[in-house]
Amino acid sequence: MDILIILPASAVVFALGASIGSFINVVVYRLPAGLSVLWPPSRCPHCLNQLKAYDNVPVFGWLWLKGRCRYCKSKISARYPVVEALTGVIFLLVFLLFKVSILTIGYWAFCSWLLALSLIDLDTMTLPNQLTQSGLVLGIIFQIVIGLFPEGSSVGAIRHLMMGIVGAVVGLWLFDAIALFGSIALGKTAMGAGDAKLAAMMGAWLGWKYLLLAAFIACGVGTLVGIASITLSKRRFGQKIPFGPFLAIGAAIALFGGEAILSAYLRLFFPVI
Repeated sequence: MDILIILPASAVVFALGASIGSFINVVVYRLPAGLSVLWPPSRCPHCLNQLKAYDNVPVFGWLWLKGRCRYCKSKISARYPVVEALTGVIFLLVFLLFKVSILTIGYWAFCSWLLALSLIDLDTMTLPNQLTQSGLVLGIIFQIVIGLFPEGSSVGAIRHLMMGIVGAVVGLWLFDAIALFGSIALGKTAMGAGDAKLAAMMGAWLGWKYLLLAAFIACGVGTLVGIASITLSKRRFGQKIPFGPFLAIGAAIALFGGEAILSAYLRLFFPVI
């Protein structure tokens, strides 16, 4: 794409992503509390004054207010603009990799679901069914749509539908098995049911091959972080940590670099003779 096109397009995509990130902040705060994500409009959680439209501009609104409420001067968490900026960057990366395509739109949605679930898991140690189940359904629909687009026939749609279903089943069974054997080994619950549901959602979007890669990466990163946490902060062994963010990291790596990683793995361990 010509640079005169890609630069303004990138700016628009980043702005779109930051706006979605603003809504993700709302979802992360309200959904676990059982509140509507649509009403009332954004307001200060301390004084409950409704925010002005110009205060709600992603990233820049927080900077303009210097991180404080216009009315009561209470501090506004820096996480809000960070999530907005991060979502903008994710949207931009997806756009640069998949260009103008149905894949871009689909993976924007997938990454948004992953980010929202990760933040909620970090805050509450839960993965809401509303998000994991809706994300799974969207993943199945996405598979059908991308199967229809290249050929315009039912053959591709059925093939991709089966890929999504198999991926979801593998994700659910795999993490249910991990939770079962982990609980037996530790003598207590090793993994929440939400992690298996998130894995099923990931399988619906990625297919079983990339799901297995994402799960391997998630377990590896989670193990390293757990060891570092115990070593540096003297966290007690066996203390629970949210696994959803690690699954999301694994899914993101599989999405952006899965093909290259699997190709390198096959060349390394199964060279053509």
